[in-house]
Formats: sequence, C-alpha cells, structure tokens
Amino acid sequence: MVSVNDFKRGMVIKVDGDIYSVLEYQHVKPARGGAFVRSKLKSLTRGSIIDKTFKGGEKVEDIRIESKQMQYLYDEGDALVFMDTESYEQESVSKEYVGDILNYIRESDTVSISFYEGKPISIEPPTFVELKVIYAEPGVRGDTATNVTKPVKVETGAEVKVPLFINQGDTIKIDTRTGEYVERVKK
Repeated sequence: MVSVNDFKRGMVIKVDGDIYSVLEYQHVKPARGGAFVRSKLKSLTRGSIIDKTFKGGEKVEDIRIESKQMQYLYDEGDALVFMDTESYEQESVSKEYVGDILNYIRESDTVSISFYEGKPISIEPPTFVELKVIYAEPGVRGDTATNVTKPVKVETGAEVKVPLFINQGDTIKIDTRTGEYVERVKK
C-alpha cells in the first residue's frame, strides 16, 4: 500500500479493481477542510483516462508490473504472437490488449509489453517508426499557400496525413503517440 501523498508520474496503482498509471497529480490544501490529491489516471486495461480525487493520506494498492522487450512475430487471427528477445519464449496476446498499434508495427519490430501477474496489460510501440508509403495521390501544383496535407497509405495499412511533397515509395517517420507525420526519411 502507498499513500496518495507519495504519488509520482508513471506510478502504477490499483483503484476500484482496475489498474491505473498516474499521469498527473496535484496536492491541494484548502483554507477550510482537509487536504486532498487531484489526479489524472490512465487505465492500463481499457486505455481510458479518468480524473479521481483522493483524501489526503488515503492509501491505495501499489502494483509492480514487469516490462519486457518483445518482437512481433505474426498475427494468428484473434491474437498476436510475440517473442521475448532475451529468453526466446513466445507469448500469444489477445487483440483486445493491442489497440491500434498494428498501424505502426510490422513483423519483426520490437515493442515493450507490460505484464501484471503474468498477463499482458499494455503494449507500447516505439515512439517513432519509419514506414514506407505504398499509396499516395499526386500533390496538386500551386496548392502550397498554406500547410496543405494529403492522406497516404503506409505499408502497415494505416492512413497518415502528410505534406504534398511526399510520394509513393518514400519512407516517412511517424509519431506513434499521435499517429502524425514527423518527417521524410532520407535513404
């Protein structure tokens, strides 16, 4: 158990039977009444973000999670198969835990998987990935007065908005946190 007064960013706690990561917290001491802690928590099982207020000194369960670097091997229908890069053990992970990361990873890419009591609870792709553009409509000449973008399709099947100068066959860098184009990669 840990006191809410000891919250730190990234700390993993169990509240109301769900596992959360602390995104933000603020200690508040009003002129009247007792102190309290406002927090923003992200559910590691559902991915939703909630605002929760705790009384000062309240205790919550501190959770220890294990993170492993694992390589994505293949899709087996309702699950994805990953391999531990150290022990070479394979782990099948249900697609409900995956979310939209398949838009950013290819077979043989490495991801970070967090486990709680032997079960995967979250999968984090690398922050930036480089993917090849497989389909791009040509940009319209003279349409450059403002920051104009066009949709392109990358090798994983994801659609990304990019500047007009990106063409089919180019490799682009994408921020996996936002799904946005970062830059064209020179090869």
